[in-house]
Amino acid sequence: MNYSEERNSMVDRQLKSRGIKDPLIIDVMGRVPRHEFVPDAQVGSAYYDGPLPIGSGQTISQPYMVAVMTEAMGLKGGDRVLEVGTGSGYQAAVLAEIAGEVYTIERHGELAEAAKNRLLQLGYDNVHVSAGDGTMGLPEKAPFDGIIVTAGAPHVPERLKAQLGEGGRLIIPVGGQYLQSLLRITRKGDDFQQEDLLGCVFVPLIGEDGWKG
Repeated sequence: MNYSEERNSMVDRQLKSRGIKDPLIIDVMGRVPRHEFVPDAQVGSAYYDGPLPIGSGQTISQPYMVAVMTEAMGLKGGDRVLEVGTGSGYQAAVLAEIAGEVYTIERHGELAEAAKNRLLQLGYDNVHVSAGDGTMGLPEKAPFDGIIVTAGAPHVPERLKAQLGEGGRLIIPVGGQYLQSLLRITRKGDDFQQEDLLGCVFVPLIGEDGWKG
């Protein structure tokens, strides 16, 4: 399979045609090897227009959703970013191409370890993977310019909001377990401005400040 051709087709048909405009996002997603972040059995579908299973009941997000969430963060380069829900590491790799430092938390230890090794092998040495409850965030590494949550939450975790720096943005799906709204929450001093971006469906965010496992 010509993966470069597959990526170019993905960018044109799935991203540009749906309104993704940020040239930085388009360039990055045209380069990050998505096929390296899916199980061997899914490699032939790596650039498919939808999520794919990666084990442990988790998925790698649809390319379009990765682009939407990344674009919504408004990264400028050199940012300090937190990701909740590492999965296979694909979203972290996309972020790492733009941000200065990416911290990512995965509650499934086996996925965290696999993602850590995969990202290092691919040269993403600015991604720091840890296993744990992502709803707690990483207060010791805060404040963050951006926080992205790749699982659906029943409400916005207050701990994550508190870890945003001034002007920082939290991108998070919030709603029921089978349908959510993608929210962007921007910190302005002690105030938090909330925008509803679009409807979406993610696996549940499990943790102390999320759904109970």
